Amino acid sequence: MYVGIDAGASATKAIIINERGMHISHAIVPSGINFKFSSQKALRKALKDAHLNSGNILHSVATGYGRALIDAESTSSEITCISRGVHKLLPSARTIIDVGGQDSKAIRINEGGRVLNFIMNDKCAAGTGKFLEVMASTLRMPIEELGKLHLKASNPVKISSTCTVFAESEVISHISQGIKIEDVIAGLQDAIAERIYNMCSRIGFAKDFAFTGGVAKSQGFVEALSKKVGAIPLIPEEPQIICALGAALAAIKKHKEK
Repeated sequence: MYVGIDAGASATKAIIINERGMHISHAIVPSGINFKFSSQKALRKALKDAHLNSGNILHSVATGYGRALIDAESTSSEITCISRGVHKLLPSARTIIDVGGQDSKAIRINEGGRVLNFIMNDKCAAGTGKFLEVMASTLRMPIEELGKLHLKASNPVKISSTCTVFAESEVISHISQGIKIEDVIAGLQDAIAERIYNMCSRIGFAKDFAFTGGVAKSQGFVEALSKKVGAIPLIPEEPQIICALGAALAAIKKHKEK
């Protein structure tokens, strides 16, 4: 068995695969402030669910924001791991959009899954899951509700601010003016979709594009992004573990190279 661990800023993901690259089990836990602890917790859960123990693991690879802080035999970059994971599950994809808790990425790959170009936003919360977390807190609702309410919007408002702090003030102003909350939420997600679309346009969209990361679980945001791009994204069954999957696939390769 082989392990991939993605130590993300918001969540830590561990996945176990066999020598053929088949998914055995996975676990997702909050990262908190201790990546070593969260990675151990995620791996223990994945092992337990698969009825395995650490002795069954031949090689492990860490990736993500906290990869240097956790116990693994090797490390690999997020860009490489996301590309490898997407190519495994969605081989027709040539453009990848990954939106996580603290950053967003756009990646172009070739028919073999090799990275041709990429661009990354890791300096600003706007265009990331953190933006949605802040807005959910401002609106005093679980983040999962944002996507559901977006789908009920009839007249989305325009959110002009690209800064999370100013956008928060804009949201409060719209609510105080009596604008329906679903229209405000739709405006928020449309604004993020536009920001990500503009970023991705710098490397170009291929006909088939994949959408990964935790934000890909938001139906409202998927709809907003689809409208902006003019195409429906390919989304893995569990979009949050794709980077970890790529790390596990790298573990197979690294073990064979020993």
